[in-house]
Amino acid sequence: MEVGASTSETYAEAGLGGSVLRGSRPAVLVVDFSLGFTDPESRLGSDLSDEVLATRRLLDVAREAGVPVLFTTIAFQGSADAGIWPQKIPSVLDLEVGSRWVEIDPRLGRRPEEPVITKKGASAFFGTNLSAMLTALGVDTVILCGATTSGCVRATAIDLLQHGFPALVPEECVGDRAPEPHAANLVDIAAKYADVVPLETVLEYLSTRR
Repeated sequence: MEVGASTSETYAEAGLGGSVLRGSRPAVLVVDFSLGFTDPESRLGSDLSDEVLATRRLLDVAREAGVPVLFTTIAFQGSADAGIWPQKIPSVLDLEVGSRWVEIDPRLGRRPEEPVITKKGASAFFGTNLSAMLTALGVDTVILCGATTSGCVRATAIDLLQHGFPALVPEECVGDRAPEPHAANLVDIAAKYADVVPLETVLEYLSTRR
């Protein structure tokens, strides 16, 4: 991830960009890698094949190490269930309960014991029991993957920080439908909310959990 010199200098002068403390009980949280976002045929989707396959590589290592894996998906039961979000994104109503678009991308190989949290907003914490689930699992570090970087990933990264969960974001495992917001939000997440690191760094970290 490259940052322009002026941005780097400004952030450094402001004291931004520290690193979070990694714990010994991680979990992997995959945000909204549902077909509605990973299938280009969806109005909300784009080709996130590289990001999905990188995440599958991470998940295989996490599963071998016995690290918990959790997924989220957005799903609505009609327009009233979506609140005012459709005013900004009318196509979000395509994510209807029971439709193909809310299903987790099968390339991730989700297992029956891996929960899928249904959410109605951007953050994986908004209106869900995610915090209670992570606490019950004894999780002290969250590895955050998914889509979109500028939307639900960013919102979840902010709330992970605010709920007291240090987070790592493997940069190969998050994606967006446009490169500019993707890049800009990775810079901002790294500066303020979580550690944005190469996938290999996360795989090495997980290898110590076996």
